[in-house]
Amino acid sequence: MNTEASDLELIDLLDRVAEQEHAALKALYDRCASKLFGLAMRVVGNREWAEDVLQESFMSIWRSAGDYRASLSPPMAWLGLIVRSRGLDFLRRRSTSRSHVTQELDEGMAETLEGNSPCPMDTAQASEQAWALHQCLGRLENRQREVVSLAYIRDLSHSELSQQLKLPLGTVKTWIRRGLDQLRQCMSHFA
Repeated sequence: MNTEASDLELIDLLDRVAEQEHAALKALYDRCASKLFGLAMRVVGNREWAEDVLQESFMSIWRSAGDYRASLSPPMAWLGLIVRSRGLDFLRRRSTSRSHVTQELDEGMAETLEGNSPCPMDTAQASEQAWALHQCLGRLENRQREVVSLAYIRDLSHSELSQQLKLPLGTVKTWIRRGLDQLRQCMSHFA
């Protein structure tokens, strides 16, 4: 099945999910779960966690399918962003819930180990930066956020993005440049 026909089928399923049609959600799951599970695995790095992320993602898709706009992004890109967001949320929750358990161990390890490996403070700062980046990405326009995310998640070139999203190359470059400028400005407020 070519990409356009596949996109049309997914768009139809999302429209039906937006109408709370259970059979459409099952069909969407059957059609996309393996690809989305692979993405979840890349984000969280653990099979059991990826299963949880996939389940949370489909619950989110069930609730927000009415927000999907085919004119703004291909359906798999939209679904992928949901999975990625749920995966990052999962990692943040896990990090927060386990921080009290590992704090004492981290302090003991810091006293006994020397070297240039990241200390708990560095890890905490990286987690705060990831949270700040997530907040800043949320402030971008949907289409701009999608282009920036696809460029960095899938490591696509400007021309590949242009072809995939069926947009002029100049538009893609402008959206990425403006998006990165806005992210840079936003991130400076968290520094």
